[in-house]
Amino acid sequence: MANHLTRFNPFGDLAGLDTWRDIEDIFRRVPVVGSLAGNTPPSIRLDVNETEEAYQVSAEVPGINKEDVHVSVEGNVVSIRVESRRTQEEKEGDTVLRSERYYGVQTRRFSLAQDIDESQATAKCENGVLELILPKKKSGTGAKKLEIR
Repeated sequence: MANHLTRFNPFGDLAGLDTWRDIEDIFRRVPVVGSLAGNTPPSIRLDVNETEEAYQVSAEVPGINKEDVHVSVEGNVVSIRVESRRTQEEKEGDTVLRSERYYGVQTRRFSLAQDIDESQATAKCENGVLELILPKKKSGTGAKKLEIR
């Protein structure tokens, strides 16, 4: 029986300690709640293209009705606000096991190099893509560049 005994060293594991890897392992094991758990609202992803006359913006808004999309333009700043609503369709005997779809408000605000002619701007929303055509103001010289002294 004495042949199967192993000497126990309580500090033996510290000799091969990889500090950063072990700290990461600790955080992987800790249950995370709230915004750190991945329940954060998805960001509105967009592409912005520029021509001499206008900016063309394509924003992903999957599953959103056009009535729930709000776009505002002020000078050279564009704001997009999208509201996702949960439809309450409960069936008797059904239990929700997991719901990963986001419901709430998402916003995206960005600025462009030149002021936008709000009166000529257009927006359309089809197949989960918001398309904006934002004509540049003719008299606008764009963003003011400050001289560094």
